Amino acid sequence: MNDFVNQFGQNTVDGLRVGAIYALIALGYTMVYGVLRLINFAHSEIFMIGTFASFFVFNNILDLGAPVSGLAMIGVLLLMMVFSGAVSGGAAVLLEQVAYRPLRKRGGTRLAALISAIGASVFLQEFFKLIVIKPLTGVPGQNDVPTGRVISRDVLFTIGNAEVRLDHVIVIVAAVVMMVGLDQLVNRSRIGRGIRATAQDPEAATLMGVNIDTIVRITFLLGGIMAGVAATLYVVEFEITSYKIGFVLGIKAFTAAVLGGIGNLRGALVGGIVLGLIENWGAIFLGSEWKDVIAFGVLVLVLMFRPTGILGESLQRARA
Repeated sequence: MNDFVNQFGQNTVDGLRVGAIYALIALGYTMVYGVLRLINFAHSEIFMIGTFASFFVFNNILDLGAPVSGLAMIGVLLLMMVFSGAVSGGAAVLLEQVAYRPLRKRGGTRLAALISAIGASVFLQEFFKLIVIKPLTGVPGQNDVPTGRVISRDVLFTIGNAEVRLDHVIVIVAAVVMMVGLDQLVNRSRIGRGIRATAQDPEAATLMGVNIDTIVRITFLLGGIMAGVAATLYVVEFEITSYKIGFVLGIKAFTAAVLGGIGNLRGALVGGIVLGLIENWGAIFLGSEWKDVIAFGVLVLVLMFRPTGILGESLQRARA
């Protein structure tokens, strides 16, 4: 019990920061599922592509050689997020064009789309392993690529035994701002009405003049942008990338989407934060090596006892 009391504050901060990243990635899963009823398991590789885009910006375009602060820090982070979001968003749109749209046009089953998603995921992992990892490391079997420290890790304040660093605050605030922005876009804009109409009734939406192909493309684009921003925040926080970095993170983000209520944008936020907290609190008792077990145990329990998630409502039932 003493260990729990001593570690509770720091593990809560850690849970919030990693939960915010889970939530951003989960938005891609939940949006695509809400519109197409499709689990896009290749979304984890869209996140992976974003980490390499952030790595490229920081180490090749900027090449600062040291952490930055002040206005320079804001500019660097914005540049990395914009570039990573654009690359991941473009990759997501390309993925939809190649892996999903042909099946949808031919009336393919959801199982066929799922198999296509898994195939695309494996393809992207192996592709990046060969064309990116091997040239970067030059060492056989070396899969992890250090990305460098983007910002300083100054402690801003403490809460009990917990230290809240600058990078913690940036990750949490940036993730929340992006998620609130997406929520407002979907609920208040013309594009958002098109997304909700397509999710609710594609046939009726078509009759009302909604271009389904355009809406699906925009849905993948928005999900990819969120994954790209999450990738930048991950690089800032953990300073590493790999061709397989999206695999476990992707499944955890999917768990967060299910936990919050897949198809529900606000549920992705809630699910990500709750999952991050649960696995970090559980690690106090069981050890950090049990984090993955705890996270996937949550997935099993949610599917068994509350498959609709915490919030439950999906885009299909949202009012357009």
